[in-house]
Amino acid sequence: MGTIGAAVRARGWGWRHAGRSSWAVRGLDLDVQPGERILLLGASGAGKSTLLHALAGVLGGEDEGETAGSLVLDGGPPEAARGRAGLLLQDPDSQVILSRVGDDVAFGCENLRVPRDEIWRRVPRALADVGLDLPLGHPTAELSGGQKQRLALAGVLAMRPGLLLLDEPTANLDPDGVREVRDAVGRVTETTGATLIVVEHRVDVWRGLVDRVVVLEPGGGVLADGRPDDVLGREGARLAESGVWVTDELPGMPRRPGIRTGDALLGADGLAVARVPGRAVASGIDFALAAGTALAVTGPNGAGKSTLGLTLAGLLKPAGGSLRATAALARGAGVAPHAWRSRELLTRIGTVFQDPEHQFLAPTVRRELEVGPAALRLPASEIAERVDALLDRLRLAGLADANPFTLSGGEKRRLSVATVLATRPDVLVLDEPTFGQDSRTWRELVGILAELLDDGSAVVAVTHDHLLVKALADHELRLTAAPAVPAATAASPTAVSQGRRR
Repeated sequence: MGTIGAAVRARGWGWRHAGRSSWAVRGLDLDVQPGERILLLGASGAGKSTLLHALAGVLGGEDEGETAGSLVLDGGPPEAARGRAGLLLQDPDSQVILSRVGDDVAFGCENLRVPRDEIWRRVPRALADVGLDLPLGHPTAELSGGQKQRLALAGVLAMRPGLLLLDEPTANLDPDGVREVRDAVGRVTETTGATLIVVEHRVDVWRGLVDRVVVLEPGGGVLADGRPDDVLGREGARLAESGVWVTDELPGMPRRPGIRTGDALLGADGLAVARVPGRAVASGIDFALAAGTALAVTGPNGAGKSTLGLTLAGLLKPAGGSLRATAALARGAGVAPHAWRSRELLTRIGTVFQDPEHQFLAPTVRRELEVGPAALRLPASEIAERVDALLDRLRLAGLADANPFTLSGGEKRRLSVATVLATRPDVLVLDEPTFGQDSRTWRELVGILAELLDDGSAVVAVTHDHLLVKALADHELRLTAAPAVPAATAASPTAVSQGRRR
C-alpha cells in the first residue's frame, strides 16, 4: 500500500481554554513530514493532549477557547479534514459508542462511507491487531477499562487514517497488552505509511518504534526535538528534571521503611465479584487489610480488578462469599460496606475511579475539593486549610479556579485523588492512581500515599504500574483472567500470589 501519511505544520500556534488565564500551549513551531513517527513528551499539563485534539479537529470553537498562530493538516485547517486524523483519547469510555464490539469498531468506517464489505474485512483484522479476542457480538458494557482501550484503538486503526494520534494508549493495559498495542501500531504505520504522534509519559515502550522525539516546554514552545537517542542522550538530565520518564526506573523513588500493622479493617473470604449481576468476573478471593498497609491488586485486563475495587469500596454488592468490615472500620455502621450510606462511606472508605471525570461534581477545582469536607459539615476554616494544602502539594494551586473538565489527563487524575484525600478516610481504594503522571507528580503522589500509610490509613491500589507496586505495596493480590461464570457456581479461585512483599 502506498504512503498515506499526513503532514503537519504549526507556526506560533497556541490555545487557551475559555475562562483560563494561562495558555495550554503557546508559541509552538513544528513541522511533521508524512510518515514520521513521533513520541510527544512533556511534563503533566504541558499541552500534549491539547495539541492532539487540535490536530484531530475536535478542540472546539471560539466559545470554548482562544487560538493563536496557525496549525494546518495537509495544508488546510484540521477541522476541514476530519477522518484524515484518527484520535485515541485518554479516556476509552468516551469512545465506546455502540453496544456490541464489532459494531463499535465499524462505527468510524461507516462515518467515512467505507463500503460495507470492506468494513467487515477491516473489523476482525483491527481486533486481532490489538489483541482483543472477543466475538463481534460481545457487549461493550461488559468490557474492562483496558479492554475498552483496545476496542477504541481497534476502531481508530480500522479507519486507516493518514495521521494516527494516540493519547496514552497503553496506560490502562497489562504488560502483554502494552506490547501487543505497540506492535500493532508499528505494523499499521509500516504497512500504510501513516504519520504517528503518540503521547506517553514513559519513554521505554515507544523508543524503538519512533524516529523522532518532540518535548513540549510547559508554558510554551519546544524543549527538545530530534532523533530519540540524540534527544534522550543529550537532554536526558534536563528532561528528567522537567518530569519526563527518560527511563522506566525512578531514581530517588520513595520507599516505606516497612509494615507497621494496625487494626484489621476489612477482610474477604471466598469473595466473588461481578459488575453485571449473576456473572462473576473473579472469585475465590481471600485477604485481610489492616491499618497502615497497602494492597496492590494486579493482573491482566478483564480479570476483574476494577470490579473488585468497586466491591471493596462498598459500591457493588459481593456476588458471592463474604466481605466484612471490622468494628474498627465500621464504627457502628454494620459489617457490610455496600449497605452503608454515602456519608458513612466518606470517612471510612474513599474511592478513586479509573475515569477521573466520573467523580467530578463542581464547576471549579477548589469547589470540587470542598465537596467532601462540606458533606461532613466541617468548619469553613478547616475545609480551607485542607483544600489549600492539597492544592499546593499536588501542583494544582494555579488551577484552583479552573473547570475540572478542562484539566489535562494527569491533572484530572491528581484532582480525583485529592477529592478523596480531603475527607481523610480510613481506607483508600484507588483505580490506576498514577495514570498520566510525569515523574515529578508521580513521586509527589506516591509520597502522599506513603505518608497516609505511615499515619495509619490503609490503601488498595488497582494498578499495572510496577513502580507503584515496588514503592508502596506491602502485599500483592494478583487476579488471573477467567471466563465469567454464574456467581452462584463460581468455585475455582481466580486470585493468586497474595503475599507480604517485605
